[in-house]
Amino acid sequence: MKLPKLKIGDLKAKFPIIQGGMAIRVSMAELAAAVANEGGIGVIGASVMTPQELKSEIKKARKLSDGIIGVNIMFAATGFSELLKASVEAGIDCIISGAGFSRDMFGVGKESNTPVIPIVSSLKLARISQKLGAAAVVVEGGNAGGHLGSDEYSFDLVKKITGKVDIPVIGAGEVVTPADIESMFELGVDGVQMGTRFLASKEASIAEEFKELCVEATSDDVIKIMSSAGYYANAIKTRFSELIEAGEAPPPANCTDCLKTCSREFCIKDALINARAGDLENGVFFTGASIGKINEILSTKEIFQQIKEYFSD
Repeated sequence: MKLPKLKIGDLKAKFPIIQGGMAIRVSMAELAAAVANEGGIGVIGASVMTPQELKSEIKKARKLSDGIIGVNIMFAATGFSELLKASVEAGIDCIISGAGFSRDMFGVGKESNTPVIPIVSSLKLARISQKLGAAAVVVEGGNAGGHLGSDEYSFDLVKKITGKVDIPVIGAGEVVTPADIESMFELGVDGVQMGTRFLASKEASIAEEFKELCVEATSDDVIKIMSSAGYYANAIKTRFSELIEAGEAPPPANCTDCLKTCSREFCIKDALINARAGDLENGVFFTGASIGKINEILSTKEIFQQIKEYFSD
């Protein structure tokens, strides 16, 4: 199989690979630029940043790469509209959004000629997205990383949507290895989104303890927790994630109303910040269900080299 180029609106990526936009400052300018430099679409995880911080990060990514740079903004975050505006003002190439669904973002995208790519978990929502003006959709099931909109296995969900909409379909969830990429393309997708593989990359802005945990963890170490944001998420089994699973996690110490809706049973933002810092006791380490396929920390260049070699055979 030869990988096709990915066309989304006026954007043309050499490789049909979108790097997952991992928030809480995990996928920042360095990672996004590294992916863009290899011909994929690099994505900055914008949630929890201030608008000015996001603009600065986009500017930094632009200095590091002249490739395609996008942002991922979680709709559930209270600052969604402000971050959406900031990203457009900074001249971002595309906007990806999940954890809820915004109709307003399509109008913003149309006004600024910025492709908008919602993350969807059903054919109905994919069709609604197309009608509203989406440039593409990311189809993500319950085995993906981050906040999830479905329990359904990603590959099964993708089968229900490919060929049923007239915009590019990007498959996401358990796409870690080159063989996974091939399996997803065999279902008729136009591209793939990969988060977990880039989580354990040298350019990911997380502590070495987090990266080593990704290497050491098996798929049996992944549990599904209910985030205080109201969505399920896959996380590596640690002390704090098990407390959440048991309903025994401590309440927020200093709530900043970062989410539009929050159970306030615990603070997912603080737990993710702790994870980014490598705090194995108090962190929640989001990952895809296929983390067991990661056995080494690689540079982005090495990750793409493996993909190139696989598809050149």
